[in-house]
Amino acid sequence: MKEIYVNNVRLECYPLTAAQKIHNFSRMKCPFHQLLNIGTGLYIKQDTDFNLLREAIKEACIRLDSMRLRFLQDENGEVYQYLVPTDDREIELVDFSDWNEEDAHDEMRKWTAVPFERFNSPMNKIVMVKLPDGYNGIYSKMDHMTMDSSSIITFYTDVLQIYCAKRYGTEFPKPMQSYIKCLKKDLAYEENSPARQKDEKFWQDIVSASEPMFTDFNGMGRLITQRRDENNPNLRAASIASSNTEASISVFRLEKEASDRLMNFCSENHVPVVCLLLMGLRTVLSKFNDNEKDVSLKTCVARRGTLLEKRSGGTRIHFFPVRTVMEPEMKFIDGLKMYQEKQNAIFRHANYDPVAEMMMSANQWGTMGKSYESLSLTYQPMSMRDATTDIPDIPYKSYWYTNGVAAQPLYLTVMHRVEDGGLNFNFEYQKEAVTDYEMEYFYYYLCRVIFRGIENSNRTIGEILDMI
Repeated sequence: MKEIYVNNVRLECYPLTAAQKIHNFSRMKCPFHQLLNIGTGLYIKQDTDFNLLREAIKEACIRLDSMRLRFLQDENGEVYQYLVPTDDREIELVDFSDWNEEDAHDEMRKWTAVPFERFNSPMNKIVMVKLPDGYNGIYSKMDHMTMDSSSIITFYTDVLQIYCAKRYGTEFPKPMQSYIKCLKKDLAYEENSPARQKDEKFWQDIVSASEPMFTDFNGMGRLITQRRDENNPNLRAASIASSNTEASISVFRLEKEASDRLMNFCSENHVPVVCLLLMGLRTVLSKFNDNEKDVSLKTCVARRGTLLEKRSGGTRIHFFPVRTVMEPEMKFIDGLKMYQEKQNAIFRHANYDPVAEMMMSANQWGTMGKSYESLSLTYQPMSMRDATTDIPDIPYKSYWYTNGVAAQPLYLTVMHRVEDGGLNFNFEYQKEAVTDYEMEYFYYYLCRVIFRGIENSNRTIGEILDMI
């Protein structure tokens, strides 16, 4: 921490955490500055007192410190963060009730593509919205260095609970936790703490065991081409960087009944949902890459195990590679258990800097600028209804708006719909790397793998590959 004058006021400023440095690195490498914008909307079919909703939003912004987070750059080019004590911006109300609804959402996609002023400026935009058919609610644009999906859900939940308390007399939500306290714990860990040393040894052992194999969501073409271009038939990593980061989002809605079957299987077999999703993805990648046994993906770790971490906002996501080598004779259920074991190990060592792990791997195998993973997975288990029991059983709509660019070719986020708890598969992808049709094709195979596996978990991987 160091003290810096901002607008003639001396403020406590703190370095970026490892999770923030990942985003800051991506921002600096991408020419499109809206890269870190997260646009979301939550709309409820109910008459709304917008004056009360405005009060609730402002109060929630004071309660959740990271909604008042700002960044600055010092004379050496280093980026620091600090909190402002208040935020007196007006909360605008936009009336789309006479619009075609899809045109209204297109307008909010345009809002999402507008970059924030980077330094000494607010890192979020909140708008109250009226949609057609009686839906009212909130659109928000957040900077990913200040918020992630978990903290956005926490913020929305707090707004709704405050609003309900003011309007209907329900219980006022419990206080939020201190972002700065959580930040200080993260920074103390980075100071070569014993915990960090232990985590570093874990990742060094993983990295040095043997070299993984790249498997592309589009098949073997990319790796074969790069092997030829580099005159290296044994190349196992591939460059996935793109000169064109223009992106889109394809959202596939898994029906409520099918989603329940998936969730019930995981509950009955004591397997986390994320492991089932990983197993499905790795089997599709295997299928598309000549039944390759060695498959790696990037898995997201939310790092919100304590009350402090759950209710202090900010961005805490770390991505790590999870690699599995599975023989065709392995049963589907045994593959799930393998993922569960690997995920548990990663969770225990997830505070380590993911960029440091990537550099460790690149140095070990001489693959700087290349990757073994073609896609990343985030599973968001918490929905609005899970977060609070105070939200009434009324119609909801939730949206995720693309900002128009992406730092990686393919990023899958699986979330529960607020309206019925069913699963939405949100594929964010670079248009240069994949088409809408190819995304639909990939999703089709993913569902085939998962449901062939859960209908008979003693099927072998080889049998499922033959069936699909």
